[in-house]
Amino acid sequence: MRKRLFLVVNPCSGTKKIKPALLQVVQIFSGAGFEVTVYPTKCRGDATRVVESLPAGYDTIVCSGGDGTLNEVITGMLNGGIKCRLGYLPAGTLNEWSSGLSISRNLLKAAEDIVSGADMPLDIGQFGDRYFSYTASFGAFTEASYSAPQDIKNILGQAAYFFEGIKGLGNIKPRRLSITLENGQTYEDEFIFGAVSNSMSVGGILKFKETLVSLNDGLFEIVLVRKPKNIAQLQHIVSSLLKQSFDNECILFTHASSLQVSGGADMSWTLDGEQANGSETVQISILHSALQFIIPQKRAKKFLSEDQSHHETARTGYTK
Repeated sequence: MRKRLFLVVNPCSGTKKIKPALLQVVQIFSGAGFEVTVYPTKCRGDATRVVESLPAGYDTIVCSGGDGTLNEVITGMLNGGIKCRLGYLPAGTLNEWSSGLSISRNLLKAAEDIVSGADMPLDIGQFGDRYFSYTASFGAFTEASYSAPQDIKNILGQAAYFFEGIKGLGNIKPRRLSITLENGQTYEDEFIFGAVSNSMSVGGILKFKETLVSLNDGLFEIVLVRKPKNIAQLQHIVSSLLKQSFDNECILFTHASSLQVSGGADMSWTLDGEQANGSETVQISILHSALQFIIPQKRAKKFLSEDQSHHETARTGYTK
């Protein structure tokens, strides 16, 4: 029997580069022995709806789109209990999460890597009753990820998020929050930014050293930024984050598998670049090895060769 592949395509993602490449992508999958079904999404939320009701018999699901489309597909798989392998053709503006997995921005190369790739168990975040693949964040720069106009994103790429965030710096409102980790550690303070992530970078601005991140270790990377006392301190915070350094009295960096955030009843969050409403208390948990994600062989070998004790040593040194 031929293997079956369900290809979810967002035809409007990014610069719409999937359209001229779609036939060749299908030919690559078909040539590898897959019977391919293509589904172009029609509106926001459509990918979740169609994936969660997918009939049995598919071996692989592939998503072509941006981070938001991937989020919808993952949500559909988890809601529907779908156990297929998942591949990704990055066709959005940033696709920063996939770059950390060495997934090519060239759609034909990415399709070939799916055909020849290896499965990696992938952790997924749960935010209340919603899911995220790489980040849940609040505060400064967070709104920029979903408010920057698509045409500006297409022209400026990552810079669009930065400039959109700069516009809002004067309107940053510190939030008095209580954040409790699963081990009972609690942070109570005024924060201007927070990110709970499972990614090499967040928002195109905050980047992590590879020794600090593993995408299937059952742990989030958590960054919290306290309210600065003055402009000079704010500049020092931004400089530290850009240099991938957390050696700053206003920056908290740690790891946890779950946390509870209290005090943000009217606070907006971003889940994988899409807006989410907060509540007085939000529970955020990691679903360990929730999906089997297809990554290029060369990246898979790197994951297999990594020494997990090295990760833990590095993390202990950075936890504050």
